[in-house]
Amino acid sequence: MGLYRCLSTVSNTHMLPKVVIIILLFHVSVAISLRQPADCKDEESSALLQFKESFIIDRSASGYDGAYPKVLSWKQNNSCCSWDGIECDQSTGYVIGLDLSSSCLYGSINSNSTLFRLVNLQSLNLADNNFNYSEIPTTIRNLPKLRYLNLSASVFSGQVPSEVSQLSKLSSLDLSLNLDGVSIDGLLTLNPSYLASLVHNLTRLENLYLGYINISSKIPQSMANLSFLTSLSLRNCQLFGEFPVRIFQLQNLKLLSVRNNPDLTGYLPEFNQSSPLSSLVLAGTRFSENLPSSIQKLDSLEELNVGGCNFSEGLVPSFLGKLRQLTYLDISKNNYGGPIPDSLANLTQLTVFRIGTSHLTGPIPSWLGNFSKLIYLDFSYNRLNGSIPQTFSNLINLEILYLQYNDLSGTVEFQMFENLQNLYQLHLNGNNLQFLTESTIVNASVPQFTILGLSSCNIREFPSFLRYQQNLQKLYLAENKLYGQVPKWMWNMSIDTLMYLDIDQNFLTGFEQPPVVLPWVNLRFLKLSSNMFHGPLPIPPPSILGYEIQDNKLKGEVSPEICNLSSIQALDLSNNNLSGVLPHCIGNFSDRLILLLLANNSFQGILPQTYSKKSNLRMIDVSYNQLQGQLPRSLANCVMLETLILSDNKFQDVFPSWLVTLPELKVLAMRHNGFHGVIGKPENNNGFLNLRILDLSFNNFRGEFLSEYIFSEYAMRSNITVNQSTYMKTNITYDAGGGAITLDYGYTITIANKGADRYYSKIQEAFAAIDVSSNKFEGKIDELIGNLKGLRSLNVSNNIFTGEIPSSLGNLTLLEALDLSQNKLSGEIPQQLAQLTFLSQFNAALNRLTGPIPQGNQFATFNSTSYEGNPGLCGDPLPTKCGNPTAHQLPPPTVQDAYSSESRIEWIFVVAGLGSGLVQGIILADLMIRRRYALFLKIVDMLVRTVKRRR
Repeated sequence: MGLYRCLSTVSNTHMLPKVVIIILLFHVSVAISLRQPADCKDEESSALLQFKESFIIDRSASGYDGAYPKVLSWKQNNSCCSWDGIECDQSTGYVIGLDLSSSCLYGSINSNSTLFRLVNLQSLNLADNNFNYSEIPTTIRNLPKLRYLNLSASVFSGQVPSEVSQLSKLSSLDLSLNLDGVSIDGLLTLNPSYLASLVHNLTRLENLYLGYINISSKIPQSMANLSFLTSLSLRNCQLFGEFPVRIFQLQNLKLLSVRNNPDLTGYLPEFNQSSPLSSLVLAGTRFSENLPSSIQKLDSLEELNVGGCNFSEGLVPSFLGKLRQLTYLDISKNNYGGPIPDSLANLTQLTVFRIGTSHLTGPIPSWLGNFSKLIYLDFSYNRLNGSIPQTFSNLINLEILYLQYNDLSGTVEFQMFENLQNLYQLHLNGNNLQFLTESTIVNASVPQFTILGLSSCNIREFPSFLRYQQNLQKLYLAENKLYGQVPKWMWNMSIDTLMYLDIDQNFLTGFEQPPVVLPWVNLRFLKLSSNMFHGPLPIPPPSILGYEIQDNKLKGEVSPEICNLSSIQALDLSNNNLSGVLPHCIGNFSDRLILLLLANNSFQGILPQTYSKKSNLRMIDVSYNQLQGQLPRSLANCVMLETLILSDNKFQDVFPSWLVTLPELKVLAMRHNGFHGVIGKPENNNGFLNLRILDLSFNNFRGEFLSEYIFSEYAMRSNITVNQSTYMKTNITYDAGGGAITLDYGYTITIANKGADRYYSKIQEAFAAIDVSSNKFEGKIDELIGNLKGLRSLNVSNNIFTGEIPSSLGNLTLLEALDLSQNKLSGEIPQQLAQLTFLSQFNAALNRLTGPIPQGNQFATFNSTSYEGNPGLCGDPLPTKCGNPTAHQLPPPTVQDAYSSESRIEWIFVVAGLGSGLVQGIILADLMIRRRYALFLKIVDMLVRTVKRRR
């Protein structure tokens, strides 16, 4: 209307002819009509509605708090140009923009999707949905006009198609953060050649986000040719090799992130003031050398994150204090030492300040109290001393404070945190602080924490302010001096929010007025181990994932309430006084249970019989109980099982050859039971694929011990056992509030090694052992044992093996302990054994061996006890020299030969008879003189048993 008024005024003023006015009005009306939005095309409206119908609305499909289903506004009777998330070209009506980010979409998408009929799209955003592991459709090439493509955080998987590189007009590409919510490993992979094509073809790129895509290659040098690039994110991409230094020189680059690529190397060049770089993130790479002092010239730099790199000049660089515009500084894990330099007092704009896990010394500077914008402060795992500055009470915006594991001392009153009402994470673990938990402060005025770490802080009683905490998710009180009972007011603390409670390693004896089931309805993890809890087993809520209450004094039977633990993954009740029959429901837990640790109690009866075909069990340890009967055949369903420890019980069964179907089994320990019979060839002719430790000692097995019946040809390979620094373990990740917690559970075992029982709190992946001692195995020692190249310990003692020692044992180049004692072995000790340079324990006593003892290398370290009871042996360290022509001959049975093995002692008794005490007296007297007390007692015991038999 304003234009009409204008024309009317002009016509009245200048007296224009009416025909001219009419023409002008016509053109104006046409122009106005052209500015009205055109209607949506029917074919595109139909395509969009079909696309909508291919998904369901699921609120959990989007992670953004403000997510909502935009497609609910899509109605057939409206123009699609008016729909939420749709942008149309005003002149043509074609859909040129589709933004369905955070729209709660769940379902699959494929190359036939009607989405790819929108050939005029210039912008496509599907971020933050759940496309259920779909591959990115190759028909993405049908959208050649795309300038903006965002498929991030939408559970796409598989190979990124090469067709993406055909979208030559792209200026922004985001394929990052396609995760499944369980693992931090990305679901997408990108062929290195596709990456090179993408960089070569998409020359207009300004923003490139490929985080969490498995690229596993070097960064192409040609990436430095992307002259328009302003943002580059390649975090968690498994990149390796040297980072192209020319990328730092891109004139428009503002953001660069290559964090968490631990095999990526590089260095920082000298910078000049013309660089627009505002965010530099190299954390978790192997960038090295020094931080260049020219970094202080970057006037635009707001974020510097080089945590976990290899930068170090010894002291914290003082020139960092000139970057006054910094809001984020992380130089953690770079081995910086010395005090925190006062020059950093200039960084008053910091919101995040991290120098954790280094070697800082000296006090925490009081000037930190001037950092009024600080949200996150991390000085953990250093050597800082002195007290926590009172000026911390000025940090009113502080939300997260990490000071754990320093040498801080002094008295801490929680009153100092009274002003910090935004503080929700406080970590003070592992210092020398003294806490005043009862003070003039009103306990209710302490901030409401979600995570509170007070482990190893010399705390003697439960802090009373905890009774007012209603938002706690994680509470750490382990390794303190808490004693007595857990107070009853704890039952009202954070009932709805608490997910993780750790009060390990204190002196607690019980619970004051314990409820039947602990009250925290969302508790995921409960650690009560290494206290003095007595009485019945406290039952956690059904939400529990990990329950550790080992090393206490609990007694009685396990309550049937434990059957309600429908989510349990780790259950450790070991080292208590629990008794009774194990609830059968424990077997039903196998589809979720990963660790079942019940060792060193007094459980009776049989093992739970039912184990699901969906079993997730990786470790079972029921050793040192009184369990009996046969092993449940359903254990063969536990295909993920790595460790099975049945030792020191009363099981009666044959060797479980049917367990060879377990592809991951590494440890099988069955010692001190009633297992019996011959170990035959498995039905499928295959042995254990990954078995590392086999302990069959102190059972009643008989017949031959043939390694091919137990071990596959791939078992105990030396090439997988070289790394001495890795241990057998499993990881369990818990969503315990404030982010996931990953806990390592190391496998433990007690086995005989180097002549004595030894408890291994950790088992090296490199350790491999066979112990078949104290059975009734007979025949020759299997030569094929020499093929088990990774073997570290071999014990075949106290059996009835005959024949010669196989020379193939000399192939076991990693062998550290070899026990052949108390058998009927004959012939010479093979000279090949002298090649075993790691052998530190050798025992061949009480056999029928003859000839010279191998000399040199490790054999020079063994004393005569390794060879006693073999009168035919000669040479060092024995007094018998090999020059004696009769030294190599086995003499007829003598008094000395009488105690060379249990069987020969019995033979003398039979020959001499009990009526002739002369031989027995000579044997026993000789043993006493030589202080062979163990064999003396064995002979006395045999005499008693012989007398009983004759009666």
